[in-house]
Amino acid sequence: MLALGLQGSPRKKGNTDFLLTAFMDELAALGAQTRIIDVCNTHIEPCKEYVVCEKKGFCPIKDQMRDEIYPLLRQAQIVVVASPVFFYNVTAQLKALIDRSQTLWARKYRLKLKDPAASIRRGFILGVGATSGKQLFDGVHLTAKYFFDAIDAEYAGHLTYNGIEHKGDMQAHPSVRQDIKKAAAGLMAPLDKRPVVLFACRENACRSQMAGALAQFKAADKLNVLTAGSQAGAEINPLMIEVMREKGIDMAFRRPQSLDAVLAQHQPAMIITMGCGEQCPLVPGAKRLDWELPDPAGQPIAFMRQVRDDIEKRVDALIQAL
Repeated sequence: MLALGLQGSPRKKGNTDFLLTAFMDELAALGAQTRIIDVCNTHIEPCKEYVVCEKKGFCPIKDQMRDEIYPLLRQAQIVVVASPVFFYNVTAQLKALIDRSQTLWARKYRLKLKDPAASIRRGFILGVGATSGKQLFDGVHLTAKYFFDAIDAEYAGHLTYNGIEHKGDMQAHPSVRQDIKKAAAGLMAPLDKRPVVLFACRENACRSQMAGALAQFKAADKLNVLTAGSQAGAEINPLMIEVMREKGIDMAFRRPQSLDAVLAQHQPAMIITMGCGEQCPLVPGAKRLDWELPDPAGQPIAFMRQVRDDIEKRVDALIQAL
Protein backbone atom coordinates (compact mmCIF):
# COMPACT_ATOMS: atom_id res chain seq x y z
CA MET A 1 0.00 0.00 0.00
CA LEU A 2 1.51 3.30 -1.10
CA ALA A 3 1.30 6.44 1.03
CA LEU A 4 2.26 9.48 -1.05
CA GLY A 5 3.49 12.69 0.59
CA LEU A 6 3.35 15.99 -1.29
CA GLN A 7 5.85 18.43 0.23
CA GLY A 8 4.78 21.95 -0.71
CA SER A 9 7.30 24.06 1.19
CA PRO A 10 10.19 25.73 -0.66
CA ARG A 11 12.23 25.84 2.56
CA LYS A 12 14.63 22.96 3.02
CA LYS A 13 14.60 21.26 6.43
CA GLY A 14 11.97 23.66 7.71
CA ASN A 15 8.91 23.09 9.89
CA THR A 16 6.74 21.65 7.09
CA ASP A 17 9.52 19.30 6.04
CA PHE A 18 9.89 18.04 9.62
CA LEU A 19 6.15 17.54 9.99
CA LEU A 20 5.72 15.60 6.76
CA THR A 21 8.84 13.48 7.24
CA ALA A 22 7.78 12.52 10.76
CA PHE A 23 4.28 11.68 9.55
CA MET A 24 5.51 9.53 6.66
CA ASP A 25 8.00 7.76 8.94
CA GLU A 26 5.12 6.85 11.24
CA LEU A 27 3.08 5.49 8.30
CA ALA A 28 6.11 3.44 7.23
CA ALA A 29 6.47 2.05 10.76
CA LEU A 30 2.83 0.94 10.53
CA GLY A 31 3.51 -0.96 7.31
CA ALA A 32 2.92 1.50 4.46
CA GLN A 33 5.26 1.88 1.51
CA THR A 34 6.01 5.61 1.46
CA ARG A 35 7.20 8.15 -1.07
CA ILE A 36 7.61 11.92 -0.77
CA ILE A 37 7.48 14.27 -3.76
CA ASP A 38 9.33 17.55 -3.19
CA VAL A 39 6.91 19.62 -5.24
CA CYS A 40 9.10 22.74 -5.29
CA ASN A 41 11.90 20.79 -6.97
CA THR A 42 9.64 19.05 -9.45
CA HIS A 43 8.94 20.22 -13.00
CA ILE A 44 5.21 20.95 -12.92
CA GLU A 45 3.88 23.56 -15.33
CA PRO A 46 0.87 25.61 -14.20
CA CYS A 47 -2.49 24.86 -15.80
CA LYS A 48 -2.80 26.64 -19.15
CA GLU A 49 -6.50 25.94 -19.58
CA TYR A 50 -6.18 24.10 -22.88
CA VAL A 51 -9.45 22.29 -21.91
CA VAL A 52 -8.18 19.11 -23.59
CA CYS A 53 -8.71 17.36 -20.25
CA GLU A 54 -12.36 18.41 -20.26
CA LYS A 55 -12.92 16.77 -23.64
CA LYS A 56 -10.45 13.88 -23.81
CA GLY A 57 -9.43 13.27 -20.22
CA PHE A 58 -5.72 13.94 -20.52
CA CYS A 59 -3.42 16.95 -20.21
CA PRO A 60 -1.20 17.77 -23.22
CA ILE A 61 1.47 19.50 -21.11
CA LYS A 62 4.62 17.36 -21.08
CA ASP A 63 6.15 17.47 -17.60
CA GLN A 64 6.47 15.42 -14.42
CA MET A 65 2.80 15.86 -13.67
CA ARG A 66 1.88 13.81 -16.72
CA ASP A 67 4.73 11.32 -16.55
CA GLU A 68 5.02 10.77 -12.80
CA ILE A 69 2.47 12.51 -10.55
CA TYR A 70 -0.78 11.31 -12.17
CA PRO A 71 0.31 7.63 -11.95
CA LEU A 72 1.37 8.08 -8.32
CA LEU A 73 -1.92 9.74 -7.38
CA ARG A 74 -3.71 6.72 -8.88
CA GLN A 75 -1.44 4.20 -7.17
CA ALA A 76 -1.50 5.80 -3.72
CA GLN A 77 -4.14 4.79 -1.19
CA ILE A 78 -3.10 7.53 1.24
CA VAL A 79 -2.21 11.04 0.01
CA VAL A 80 -0.69 13.43 2.56
CA VAL A 81 -0.45 17.10 1.54
CA ALA A 82 1.90 19.36 3.54
CA SER A 83 2.29 23.11 3.17
CA PRO A 84 2.98 26.32 5.05
CA VAL A 85 0.26 28.94 4.73
CA PHE A 86 0.96 31.58 2.08
CA PHE A 87 -1.79 34.23 1.98
CA TYR A 88 -4.33 31.86 3.54
CA ASN A 89 -3.64 28.99 1.16
CA VAL A 90 -1.01 26.46 0.13
CA THR A 91 2.17 27.52 -1.69
CA ALA A 92 2.05 28.42 -5.38
CA GLN A 93 4.15 25.38 -6.30
CA LEU A 94 1.73 23.01 -4.59
CA LYS A 95 -1.25 24.90 -5.97
CA ALA A 96 0.07 24.27 -9.50
CA LEU A 97 -0.05 20.52 -8.84
CA ILE A 98 -3.54 20.83 -7.41
CA ASP A 99 -4.75 22.88 -10.39
CA ARG A 100 -3.43 20.24 -12.77
CA SER A 101 -5.56 17.62 -11.02
CA GLN A 102 -8.36 19.02 -13.16
CA THR A 103 -7.45 16.17 -15.50
CA LEU A 104 -8.55 13.63 -12.89
CA TRP A 105 -11.62 15.72 -12.07
CA ALA A 106 -12.58 15.67 -15.76
CA ARG A 107 -12.17 11.90 -16.03
CA LYS A 108 -14.44 11.51 -13.02
CA TYR A 109 -17.13 14.08 -13.77
CA ARG A 110 -16.98 14.70 -17.53
CA LEU A 111 -16.12 11.20 -18.77
CA LYS A 112 -18.00 9.48 -15.91
CA LEU A 113 -15.19 7.03 -15.18
CA LYS A 114 -14.53 5.42 -11.80
CA ASP A 115 -11.06 4.93 -10.39
CA PRO A 116 -10.98 1.35 -9.03
CA ALA A 117 -9.31 2.43 -5.76
CA ALA A 118 -11.66 5.35 -5.10
CA SER A 119 -13.54 3.65 -2.27
CA ILE A 120 -10.50 3.34 -0.02
CA ARG A 121 -8.19 6.25 -0.93
CA ARG A 122 -7.79 8.76 1.90
CA GLY A 123 -6.40 12.29 1.97
CA PHE A 124 -4.81 14.11 4.88
CA ILE A 125 -3.57 17.71 5.34
CA LEU A 126 -0.54 18.92 7.30
CA GLY A 127 -0.28 22.69 7.69
CA VAL A 128 1.80 25.25 9.54
CA GLY A 129 1.31 29.01 9.79
CA ALA A 130 3.05 31.86 11.59
CA THR A 131 0.03 33.86 12.78
CA SER A 132 -2.72 32.90 15.21
CA GLY A 133 -5.85 33.99 13.34
CA LYS A 134 -8.91 31.77 13.67
CA GLN A 135 -9.35 31.63 9.88
CA LEU A 136 -5.70 30.93 9.10
CA PHE A 137 -6.34 27.50 7.59
CA ASP A 138 -9.79 28.06 6.07
CA GLY A 139 -8.42 28.47 2.53
CA VAL A 140 -6.21 25.40 2.90
CA HIS A 141 -9.14 23.25 4.02
CA LEU A 142 -11.35 24.42 1.17
CA THR A 143 -8.65 23.80 -1.44
CA ALA A 144 -7.94 20.38 0.07
CA LYS A 145 -11.62 19.45 -0.02
CA TYR A 146 -11.84 19.92 -3.77
CA PHE A 147 -8.39 18.49 -4.49
CA PHE A 148 -9.18 15.28 -2.63
CA ASP A 149 -12.52 15.03 -4.39
CA ALA A 150 -10.77 15.36 -7.77
CA ILE A 151 -8.29 12.58 -7.00
CA ASP A 152 -11.02 10.34 -5.52
CA ALA A 153 -9.86 10.50 -1.92
CA GLU A 154 -11.90 10.87 1.26
CA TYR A 155 -10.83 13.96 3.23
CA ALA A 156 -9.80 11.99 6.31
CA GLY A 157 -8.42 14.72 8.56
CA HIS A 158 -5.71 17.27 9.24
CA LEU A 159 -3.02 18.42 11.62
CA THR A 160 -2.56 22.20 11.52
CA TYR A 161 -0.40 24.33 13.76
CA ASN A 162 -0.29 28.12 14.06
CA GLY A 163 2.34 30.27 15.73
CA ILE A 164 5.02 28.29 13.86
CA GLU A 165 7.47 30.88 12.53
CA HIS A 166 11.06 30.05 13.41
CA LYS A 167 13.22 27.10 12.47
CA GLY A 168 12.78 24.31 15.00
CA ASP A 169 9.37 25.48 16.24
CA MET A 170 7.64 22.34 14.97
CA GLN A 171 10.17 19.97 16.54
CA ALA A 172 9.70 21.76 19.86
CA HIS A 173 5.91 21.57 19.76
CA PRO A 174 4.77 19.67 22.89
CA SER A 175 2.13 17.44 21.30
CA VAL A 176 3.23 17.00 17.68
CA ARG A 177 4.71 13.51 18.00
CA GLN A 178 1.67 12.17 19.81
CA ASP A 179 -0.59 13.94 17.30
CA ILE A 180 1.24 12.22 14.45
CA LYS A 181 1.04 8.77 16.04
CA LYS A 182 -2.69 9.08 16.60
CA ALA A 183 -3.46 10.48 13.13
CA ALA A 184 -1.28 7.95 11.27
CA ALA A 185 -2.84 5.05 13.16
CA GLY A 186 -6.29 6.33 12.28
CA LEU A 187 -5.40 6.52 8.59
CA MET A 188 -3.94 3.02 8.51
CA ALA A 189 -6.58 1.26 10.63
CA PRO A 190 -9.13 0.59 7.81
CA LEU A 191 -6.42 -0.52 5.40
CA ASP A 192 -3.75 -2.56 7.17
CA LYS A 193 -5.70 -5.77 7.92
CA ARG A 194 -6.53 -6.63 4.32
CA PRO A 195 -4.84 -9.72 2.86
CA VAL A 196 -2.50 -8.99 -0.05
CA VAL A 197 -3.63 -10.58 -3.32
CA LEU A 198 -1.24 -10.41 -6.28
CA PHE A 199 -2.43 -10.89 -9.86
CA ALA A 200 0.44 -11.76 -12.20
CA CYS A 201 0.76 -12.30 -15.93
CA ARG A 202 3.65 -11.98 -18.36
CA GLU A 203 3.74 -8.26 -19.20
CA ASN A 204 1.32 -6.83 -16.60
CA ALA A 205 -0.21 -4.96 -19.52
CA CYS A 206 -3.60 -6.60 -19.83
CA ARG A 207 -4.96 -9.65 -17.98
CA SER A 208 -3.48 -8.98 -14.54
CA GLN A 209 -4.34 -5.29 -14.85
CA MET A 210 -7.99 -6.10 -15.56
CA ALA A 211 -8.15 -8.62 -12.72
CA GLY A 212 -6.53 -6.20 -10.28
CA ALA A 213 -8.80 -3.31 -11.23
CA LEU A 214 -11.95 -5.42 -11.02
CA ALA A 215 -10.92 -6.79 -7.62
CA GLN A 216 -10.24 -3.25 -6.39
CA PHE A 217 -13.46 -1.94 -7.84
CA LYS A 218 -15.52 -4.64 -6.13
CA ALA A 219 -13.61 -5.27 -2.88
CA ALA A 220 -10.86 -2.72 -2.22
CA ASP A 221 -12.00 -2.51 1.40
CA LYS A 222 -11.41 -6.25 1.83
CA LEU A 223 -8.35 -6.92 -0.33
CA ASN A 224 -5.01 -5.16 -0.78
CA VAL A 225 -4.64 -5.74 -4.52
CA LEU A 226 -1.35 -5.76 -6.41
CA THR A 227 -0.50 -6.58 -10.02
CA ALA A 228 2.80 -7.44 -11.70
CA GLY A 229 4.41 -9.10 -14.69
CA SER A 230 7.24 -11.61 -15.05
CA GLN A 231 8.48 -9.56 -18.02
CA ALA A 232 6.85 -6.18 -17.44
CA GLY A 233 5.95 -4.36 -20.65
CA ALA A 234 6.52 -0.71 -21.47
CA GLU A 235 2.85 0.31 -21.24
CA ILE A 236 -0.60 -1.13 -20.69
CA ASN A 237 -2.68 -2.36 -23.61
CA PRO A 238 -4.87 0.42 -25.11
CA LEU A 239 -7.63 -2.03 -26.09
CA MET A 240 -7.76 -3.20 -22.49
CA ILE A 241 -8.26 0.42 -21.41
CA GLU A 242 -11.12 0.71 -23.89
CA VAL A 243 -12.99 -2.43 -22.80
CA MET A 244 -12.63 -1.51 -19.14
CA ARG A 245 -13.96 1.94 -19.95
CA GLU A 246 -17.09 0.20 -21.26
CA LYS A 247 -17.56 -0.97 -17.67
CA GLY A 248 -17.09 2.58 -16.38
CA ILE A 249 -13.69 1.69 -14.89
CA ASP A 250 -10.79 4.10 -15.42
CA MET A 251 -7.45 2.44 -16.24
CA ALA A 252 -5.61 5.63 -17.16
CA PHE A 253 -2.14 6.34 -15.72
CA ARG A 254 -1.47 2.73 -14.74
CA ARG A 255 2.02 1.37 -15.35
CA PRO A 256 3.25 -2.22 -15.71
CA GLN A 257 5.31 -3.36 -12.74
CA SER A 258 8.02 -5.99 -12.43
CA LEU A 259 7.11 -9.10 -10.47
CA ASP A 260 10.52 -9.11 -8.78
CA ALA A 261 10.12 -5.49 -7.69
CA VAL A 262 6.64 -6.09 -6.25
CA LEU A 263 7.68 -9.25 -4.38
CA ALA A 264 10.70 -7.42 -2.94
CA GLN A 265 8.34 -5.04 -1.15
CA HIS A 266 5.28 -7.16 -0.41
CA GLN A 267 4.45 -10.58 1.02
CA PRO A 268 1.23 -11.69 -0.69
CA ALA A 269 -1.19 -14.08 0.96
CA MET A 270 -2.32 -15.23 -2.48
CA ILE A 271 -0.83 -15.13 -5.98
CA ILE A 272 -3.10 -15.61 -8.98
CA THR A 273 -1.22 -16.25 -12.19
CA MET A 274 -2.55 -16.01 -15.71
CA GLY A 275 -0.13 -16.86 -18.44
CA CYS A 276 3.31 -16.34 -16.91
CA GLY A 277 3.82 -20.06 -16.27
CA GLU A 278 7.08 -21.09 -14.63
CA GLN A 279 8.31 -17.50 -14.71
CA CYS A 280 5.88 -16.69 -11.88
CA PRO A 281 7.75 -18.07 -8.83
CA LEU A 282 6.41 -19.98 -5.89
CA VAL A 283 6.35 -17.68 -2.85
CA PRO A 284 6.61 -19.39 0.57
CA GLY A 285 3.46 -18.86 2.59
CA ALA A 286 1.40 -17.65 -0.37
CA LYS A 287 -1.48 -19.66 -1.78
CA ARG A 288 -1.25 -19.92 -5.57
CA LEU A 289 -4.04 -20.19 -8.11
CA ASP A 290 -3.56 -20.51 -11.87
CA TRP A 291 -6.21 -19.03 -14.11
CA GLU A 292 -5.94 -20.43 -17.61
CA LEU A 293 -6.70 -17.35 -19.69
CA PRO A 294 -5.73 -16.76 -23.31
CA ASP A 295 -3.46 -13.80 -24.03
CA PRO A 296 -5.58 -11.10 -25.75
CA ALA A 297 -2.56 -9.13 -26.96
CA GLY A 298 -2.83 -8.59 -30.70
CA GLN A 299 -6.41 -9.89 -30.79
CA PRO A 300 -9.50 -7.87 -31.84
CA ILE A 301 -11.56 -5.97 -29.30
CA ALA A 302 -14.29 -8.63 -29.23
CA PHE A 303 -11.72 -11.13 -27.96
CA MET A 304 -10.57 -8.64 -25.33
CA ARG A 305 -14.16 -8.28 -24.12
CA GLN A 306 -14.48 -12.07 -23.76
CA VAL A 307 -11.32 -12.23 -21.65
CA ARG A 308 -12.52 -9.28 -19.54
CA ASP A 309 -15.86 -10.95 -18.86
CA ASP A 310 -14.18 -14.25 -18.02
CA ILE A 311 -11.89 -12.45 -15.56
CA GLU A 312 -14.81 -10.64 -13.97
CA LYS A 313 -16.62 -13.92 -13.28
CA ARG A 314 -13.46 -15.36 -11.71
CA VAL A 315 -12.93 -12.24 -9.59
CA ASP A 316 -16.54 -12.40 -8.37
CA ALA A 317 -16.08 -16.05 -7.38
CA LEU A 318 -12.78 -15.26 -5.66
CA ILE A 319 -14.29 -12.47 -3.58
CA GLN A 320 -17.20 -14.67 -2.59
CA ALA A 321 -14.84 -17.46 -1.56
CA LEU A 322 -12.63 -15.16 0.49
